Amino acid sequence: MLCPFIYSKAASAWSGGTRRPAFDRERGIETARALFHARGYDAVGIAELTQALDIVPPSLYAAYGSKLALFERTLQSYIAKQMLPLDKILSSDVSPAEALTSLFIAAAKHYTCDPVLRGCMVTEAMRADDQQAAALAATLAKPISDAIHAYVAKFCHSGDVDQITDYVLLTLRGLSSYACLGLPQNKLVGCAEVAGRALDVEFASS
Repeated sequence: MLCPFIYSKAASAWSGGTRRPAFDRERGIETARALFHARGYDAVGIAELTQALDIVPPSLYAAYGSKLALFERTLQSYIAKQMLPLDKILSSDVSPAEALTSLFIAAAKHYTCDPVLRGCMVTEAMRADDQQAAALAATLAKPISDAIHAYVAKFCHSGDVDQITDYVLLTLRGLSSYACLGLPQNKLVGCAEVAGRALDVEFASS
């Protein structure tokens, strides 16, 4: 039996005597990641994906299983390659308020460094209308939330750990949201600095 192949749109096998290059699944993930990041899961359809990847729908399903499965791969790629280096930012010797403020500022700059791919892809995916996509993003975001909670708990010995963690997450998600709305980087950085000043008080009283 012949082995199955994934062909691109020209797909019969030969064109002008030469076979087209095999479909590159990893490159396809990066192409799809840019689409999903720029427009969101709900707005990107199969037709747009197959056009961008230069394949037909059956080939997309054969390569990735489904639109949702491809989306999961793109989120994993974003986390591996584009997520802020949380461990590095929070491992410095500065006070927790300073470290978390640095995180806010780094996020403000990172979320606005590309004029098209703005905000945090994972954060924005949690607001998808598609419940499966939103749940998937929330699951992938949980280790990040847990890491921030663990960091706060090291320095906050009162009952305010959850409240401060929620404040940090709310601030990061707000920065992402306003980046997507087009707020200029300098204004977003200013907001990050203001948000950080509240942490001095919180950690001082904990």
